[in-house]
Amino acid sequence: MHNIPKTTKQIPRRKRMALIAHDNMKATLLEWVRTNLRELKAHKIIATGTTGHLLEKESGLQVNKLISGPLGGDQQIGALIAAGKIDVVIFFWDPFESMPHDPDVKALLRLAAVWNVPVACNVSTADFLVHSPLFTAQYCSSIPDYASYLRTRLATST
Repeated sequence: MHNIPKTTKQIPRRKRMALIAHDNMKATLLEWVRTNLRELKAHKIIATGTTGHLLEKESGLQVNKLISGPLGGDQQIGALIAAGKIDVVIFFWDPFESMPHDPDVKALLRLAAVWNVPVACNVSTADFLVHSPLFTAQYCSSIPDYASYLRTRLATST
């Protein structure tokens, strides 16, 4: 990746999880949360507005609710990813429905890839994540050291 140096980040046992679902996928996410409630209770849940209210009401989980996705909630999650405050993203998006805020969705998924944050976009992948031994363990993640990269580029361009 453009010879960008790497650094490490300690991901704690108690993960900070973003849960997001498009309207047509909210029922699927809610069913998945109910199925995995025991595993999820030990972690900090962050969700976009409508999804967060639904999850809190229907599952009993304590959820840090941001604003609704189309109003900027997806971007709030993206900002948390860039700040190193999200460890896992579960994002059930509808592959058959065009969303007016598709660029926000793409940006969020791009940020997760840039910062090496695990992302699940369907039930099978989400199951693999929460049932992995790494899900409940402290984990040392390799992330790009963009600050070092930019300092080096600036120093060599002058």
